[in-house]
Amino acid sequence: MINKNSFQCLTVLMFTIICQSCAHIYLAPDGRKLAQKHKIIAILPPSVSIEASRKVDGESLKEQQKTESLNFQEEMYSWILKRKSKNKMDQEILDIATTNAKLKNAGYPEKALSPFEMCEILNVDGVITSNFALSKPMSNGAAIALIFVGGFGSTNKVRVQLSINDCANKKLIWNFKHKYNGGLGSSPSSLIEDIMRQASKKTPYID
Repeated sequence: MINKNSFQCLTVLMFTIICQSCAHIYLAPDGRKLAQKHKIIAILPPSVSIEASRKVDGESLKEQQKTESLNFQEEMYSWILKRKSKNKMDQEILDIATTNAKLKNAGYPEKALSPFEMCEILNVDGVITSNFALSKPMSNGAAIALIFVGGFGSTNKVRVQLSINDCANKKLIWNFKHKYNGGLGSSPSSLIEDIMRQASKKTPYID
């Protein structure tokens, strides 16, 4: 007979296997060599889309997407800083306040900019871009409120794509695609922890 602790461990193991089977990772043949030349990198504001709901107006949805973008950016920045503090990577990370201020001064996001145009604006060697497609918001307050009024279902389905671009050669050197299913307990922090833990196994930055 399986006790409660054993069942929980088995559940976590099965979840990990399922998540890993969903992940697709690309690393350019010269990806690690180019990444080793990077002295400073920037985490660009993630592109976030949330499925529309008839009970949620468009403006509220846009504001929530902006909020989620900043949340994901902050969580990625925090996650990477922790690895750097443990000497698991050599690159310096441009703080997100500076990143976002410089991009705003350049007219972003109203003005569309490519990752390589952002490279020049930020004066960095590499940039991390990301896309998050959510079936509902993940920030606790907004998510609970929208679920309460029947705006979204209880399970959040997320599609994530992370990329690293080399600024000098203007090329993609690494890409990670992942699908994730979470319940009411999901949060930007828990999602980023799960995604980055899996993605870091083959990222050219983290040992």
